[in-house]
Amino acid sequence: MNNQIKRIEEMEVLLNSANIAIKNLEKALKEYNKVQDGIHELASYYASKEWKEDFEADEKGKLPADLKRGVLSEDGIYNMLDKNLEVQRKMCRTMEKGIM
Repeated sequence: MNNQIKRIEEMEVLLNSANIAIKNLEKALKEYNKVQDGIHELASYYASKEWKEDFEADEKGKLPADLKRGVLSEDGIYNMLDKNLEVQRKMCRTMEKGIM
């Protein structure tokens, strides 16, 4: 096969892959940005006396058994906040490496 045709075909694959990845990232970033206010609210709740009161009530068995209580796990919110910060750092590093 002609080198020129092979090169164009390879570049076409790269273009298509990049367009798909960018479209997926745009969608994911839109969803990610939508939850940031909620993440800030969770951080405030986790640092509040209300969280401590809710946690203690759960420990004493004062909450309904069928109540979902992932927010009361000692690591649930903390781990999510840590992961959120790591994702933000990765996005910054990715932007710093940008080719434009």
